Amino acid sequence: MKTKKVISIGLAAMMSFTALTCSAATAYAEEKKDEVAGGKDVTISIMGRKVEIHDAMLEAADRYMELHPNVTVVMETVGGGDDYDGTLKTRLNGGNMPTIFTLQGPLNWDEWGENMEDLSDQPWVPYMTEAAAQGSTNAEGKVLGLPYAMEGYGYIYNKKIFEAAGIDGESLKTYEEIDTAFSKLKTMIDNGDLKDEFPDLEAVMDFPVKENWITGCHTINTGLNQEFPDENAAYEAKELKFTNAEELKQIIDFQVKYTAAADNPVELLSGDYSQSVGGGLAIERIAVLQQGNWINTEMSDVNPEVADNLGIIPIPLGDVVSGKLAVGVPCCYNVYSGASDAEKEAAKDFLNWLFQSDEGKDMVVHKMMSVPAFSNYDGVEPEDALGKVVKKYLDEGNTTSWIFNAFPAGFGDVFGNGVQAYVSGEKTWDEVVSDCKDAWSKARSK
Repeated sequence: MKTKKVISIGLAAMMSFTALTCSAATAYAEEKKDEVAGGKDVTISIMGRKVEIHDAMLEAADRYMELHPNVTVVMETVGGGDDYDGTLKTRLNGGNMPTIFTLQGPLNWDEWGENMEDLSDQPWVPYMTEAAAQGSTNAEGKVLGLPYAMEGYGYIYNKKIFEAAGIDGESLKTYEEIDTAFSKLKTMIDNGDLKDEFPDLEAVMDFPVKENWITGCHTINTGLNQEFPDENAAYEAKELKFTNAEELKQIIDFQVKYTAAADNPVELLSGDYSQSVGGGLAIERIAVLQQGNWINTEMSDVNPEVADNLGIIPIPLGDVVSGKLAVGVPCCYNVYSGASDAEKEAAKDFLNWLFQSDEGKDMVVHKMMSVPAFSNYDGVEPEDALGKVVKKYLDEGNTTSWIFNAFPAGFGDVFGNGVQAYVSGEKTWDEVVSDCKDAWSKARSK
């Protein structure tokens, strides 16, 4: 048995570890080990940003090292509110870049350009779904990253609570239908009609506007993805017309209206992601939350029964679009072009093993609870409730796009801060819209 030394890396709010040991080589390792870096000892490092899959990635790294005794994989995660992009830039400037790192869309493509290995020749490229390819390919047609997963977001709801209230969540499509259903549920909660079965239920939903990534990425994406057809179009746009500003205001007002803080919205500035997911939806304090299928792991850890009974209602944009789920690539795994040839070879082999081998596919779908971004996952289906919903909408082609990875740098915070000012009464909606238009134009004029 060959044992590898544990490597521990401490980062703010997150401890990261390598996989622990390597066992005797399996038949697969005997076939493959000499093909990776010529069988010479090589170390690759991975810096991810998805806290929710950290443990699963450790398991994957451990397994890969069992199969490839000459490769050491160092895994770290920078997430949970930490500045991933800032940390990555510090690593680059310090000459300590990870071999594999993650980036998000066109803005990152330009910023990191020559530091990204061109992955267009990799064996997984032909199997990317059309939606995944859009999120991993630059305007020149180069594949610069491996799409980690497909994710979808909307109004995630507790099916048991809806059933108890006599509401069919799957039938809700239009704004009017959803508003009527949520109003009914609110009345029942306020009257105590559901208290016996759901004693902790206090409101229809939470809306943690403190978290700019929630409003500044996902909420506003719903308002802008009908203005721009795809990420590249949004990235090239010199100005923001904000043609659906009023419909977006309706979404903001709607979510505020159904929270426990509806009469004093400034309270929404203190609620955060963890309180609304683990301390809200998971414990049935609320019935609905604007989030995505990435909450699966935390929901399952806190309350597996609730996690198994979740559905997603697509967020309608007034009369513009309804019944379509917003789905996209959250981030891609990129390979550092400045790494040694041996490191790059091992890094590419690790990614190919994880996302294309039978064992890796099983980990991606069942351990990481990811909806695959590839078409060759036959027989490997999501088992979690939210993953099934996202895949269903994808299979039906009933989706809208993600374009927030193409926003100007800092634009999400402009909108997020604007929402905070709006719900607390410090700014009018027109002022928020004007600020966003100005910020977009100024950023794109540089």
